[in-house]
Amino acid sequence: MGLLQERLSKYTQPQEYKARGIYPYFREIDGKQGTEVEMDGHKVLMFGSNAYTGLTYDPRVIEASKRALDKYGSGCAGSRFLNGTLDIHVQLEKELAEFEHKDDALCFSTGFSVNAGVLACLTERNDYIICDERDHASIVDGRRLSFSTCYKFKHNDMADLEKVLQKCRPDAVKLIVVDGVFSMEGDLANLPAIVELKHKYPNVAIYVDEAHGIGVFGKDGRGVCDHFGLTDEIDVIMGTFSKSLASIGGFVASDSIIINWLRHNCRTYIFSASDTPAATAAAMEALHIIRSEPERIKNLWRITNYALDKFRKAGFEIGATESPIIPLYVRDMDKTFEVTKLAFDEGVFINPVIPPACAPQDTLVRFALMATHTEEQIDRAVTALVKCFRKLDIL
Repeated sequence: MGLLQERLSKYTQPQEYKARGIYPYFREIDGKQGTEVEMDGHKVLMFGSNAYTGLTYDPRVIEASKRALDKYGSGCAGSRFLNGTLDIHVQLEKELAEFEHKDDALCFSTGFSVNAGVLACLTERNDYIICDERDHASIVDGRRLSFSTCYKFKHNDMADLEKVLQKCRPDAVKLIVVDGVFSMEGDLANLPAIVELKHKYPNVAIYVDEAHGIGVFGKDGRGVCDHFGLTDEIDVIMGTFSKSLASIGGFVASDSIIINWLRHNCRTYIFSASDTPAATAAAMEALHIIRSEPERIKNLWRITNYALDKFRKAGFEIGATESPIIPLYVRDMDKTFEVTKLAFDEGVFINPVIPPACAPQDTLVRFALMATHTEEQIDRAVTALVKCFRKLDIL
């Protein structure tokens, strides 16, 4: 055994949880991902998906993907920069830019690569990147790759953010980066207050990750920036295809100056193979459906409010969520895994959230809703989770 293997062999936590029968990861789904799925030969209610619009199994999305596969083949065998740009890539970028009321947009092969690449190259050595402490891991990695000075501020704490801004040189760019919807806790960034600070301090720009906001908030599902009526104040809007848009990939939308720079300097864009034709077509069809069926988002909110009311009345601690992401706090890592296993046995799939996705004292299980869930399914899930939480003396 070499030194590398010897060092890594000491990491035994997964094996320990497997031995206890409560390891919760990499479960196999035997079919399409809808509100109910087959996993390990076990039928469960799916409350662990980010498919808020419920379009991942919509026949129109699937057919659009198939048509693109027949027309363009399975892949582009190159980057957008060279041989990997298709007309549907360009069309989707035009539609996304119009959707987000920005000049232009760029499509990437994953959402993670948007944040990791854009943040790495957008600012210069003497500038600043300022992040909420609960920003997504892709944002964390993007700022780590940047040569700019990086600061964090306490979650949604505008006084702390202002203290950070006061430390920065006035003549430097100060890029504030936040999740529109925080993916584990379900609360929203305080964009109105952040915009106020933008106008109070010189050379501040704002970057919003709308991964969990698109298809959920705002007119036609444009996201949290639109929800607050602040799209024009946001310099860069990022989004993913892997949630409401029922595919895989991501995009960034901004003014033409920023997009021109990114198109020729963002390494994760230039040096990655372009998104597959099937994935691109699926995302475009999902976008069309979202815009033409406002009742889909309306139903998502109806079912979300129904679930929030049920969990509150049952006595669950759900924090400050304002979205279809409902955190059920456990505040103990072992019990978080245990309640996930108990819920699965009761026919409910939920996701455990442990460090580094949250603070050690804030472990939780994440209950996420789709527009296609029914009240009956929520009733069954809440009843099962009450039983599981009580068994572990959490509720």
